[in-house]
Amino acid sequence: MSDVLSIILGGGKGTRLFPLTQSRAKPAVPFGGKYRLVDIPISNCINANLKQIYIVTQFNSASLHLHIGQTYIFDSFTKGFVEILAAEQTLEHSGWYEGTADAVRKNFSHFRTQSPSYYLILSGDQLYRMDLQELLKKHIDSGASISIACTGVNRENASGLGILKADKNNQITEFLEKPGPIKDISDYMAPAELFKGKNKEDCYLGSMGIYIFNAKAMEDCLANELTDFGKEIIPNAISKLKVNAYIYDGYWEDIGTIKNFYEANLELTTLKPRFDFYDEQKPIYTHMRNLPPSKMNFSNMNQSIAAEGCIITNANITNSIVGIRTIIETGSSLNGVVCMGADYYETEPQKLQNAESRIPNVGIGRGAIIKGAIIDKNVCIGEGCRIGVDDIRRTDGNYGHYYIVDGIIVIPKNTILYPGTVI
Repeated sequence: MSDVLSIILGGGKGTRLFPLTQSRAKPAVPFGGKYRLVDIPISNCINANLKQIYIVTQFNSASLHLHIGQTYIFDSFTKGFVEILAAEQTLEHSGWYEGTADAVRKNFSHFRTQSPSYYLILSGDQLYRMDLQELLKKHIDSGASISIACTGVNRENASGLGILKADKNNQITEFLEKPGPIKDISDYMAPAELFKGKNKEDCYLGSMGIYIFNAKAMEDCLANELTDFGKEIIPNAISKLKVNAYIYDGYWEDIGTIKNFYEANLELTTLKPRFDFYDEQKPIYTHMRNLPPSKMNFSNMNQSIAAEGCIITNANITNSIVGIRTIIETGSSLNGVVCMGADYYETEPQKLQNAESRIPNVGIGRGAIIKGAIIDKNVCIGEGCRIGVDDIRRTDGNYGHYYIVDGIIVIPKNTILYPGTVI
C-alpha cells in the first residue's frame, strides 16, 4: 500500500475544545484515560497497512511532536513513517495555513517525494474505527477521482457538517457545507435504506471529513487559491470530476466541542460502548509507558475505567475515567468525571516541599468530592475540595482557576486547587 499517502489534518486553534487546547494541539488532547485523539486516525491507518503518514499542524504542536516521536517508530524493514509537518516559511510562501486545503497545498513539496497514487485525507479529532482498505477498494472500483466517506445524521447534527446528495450509484451530485439550523435542506434527505438499520432520524448524508483523492485530481483541485476542502474544493470538484460517496454505518463521533469530548469519554465506561477499545484485531495504539498496574485499596468502582499506574485508596468512583498515574486519596468521591491523570509521579522530597508551601500533591486529595467535571493533567486538588456538587454553577465562562464550558466544569492543566475549595 506504499502508493497511498495518508495526511492527518491537525485542525486550527481548537477554540471549541478550549481550555483543553490551551497548551496543546487538538490532536494531542488526552482521551480515554491513556490515549491521545491523534491515536485514532493513526491506528486506523496502521491497521489498514497504510504506514506513510503525515500530520499537518501549526498550533501548540510541541506535545504532539513529543507524543508522535515517542510512539510511532517503525522498524528499518518497513517503508513507513509518521511525521509532523508544522507550518513553515519557504521561498514560495511565508504565511500560516489559511484552511485545510491550503495546508495540503503548502506541503506538496513534501508529499510529492513519496510519489503517491492516492491521497487519503483524515481528521485528527474524530472517534471511529473504519476499514480504510475497504474505503480504498471501493474508491478504485468506482472509477471516481474523489471519494468522500459519509454517515447518516439527523437534522440537528447536519447543521455543522457538510451535507451531500448522491444518486443511486453513490455519485455525489450536490454538496452543502454547514447549512446551520435554520436553512431548509429537506431536498438533501437521503433514502432510509442507505442507513442499514440506523435511526429513522438519520436521514441526511453527512461528510466525515475523510477523503480519498487520486493524485492527479488532488493536484488539479488545488491548482488555485481556494483554502478549504469542505467549503470550496469539494463543491468545485463535483461540477468537474466524478465524486463518489462511501457510506459508513459504524460509530463515528466528531470530538469538536467540550460537550462531545466529555460525553464520548464517559460513553466508554458503559457496559457496551459504541466505540470499543477492546478489539485485539484492530487495536488503538498509543505510547507504551511501562507503568505498573493500577492499585485499588478498599475502593468501590462502578462502571468506570482506570488506566495504568493509578493508586486509588478508599474512594468511591462512578461513571468516570481515571487517567494514567492518578493518585486518589482516602474518602474521595468521583461521579461523571473525566480525569486525565499526570505526566509524572511526585518524589518524596517534592511532597515535603509541597507540604511546606501548603500546596496539595498532584492528584485528588482526601475527602474531595467531584461531579460532572473534566480534570486536565497534573492538577493538584486539595483535601476537602467540592467540585460540581453544591449546585452553584454559573454560566459558561472563565472563572480564573477553572472554566465552565457547555455546562461542564473544566479544571485546566497544572491547576492548583487549595484545600477546601468549592466550585
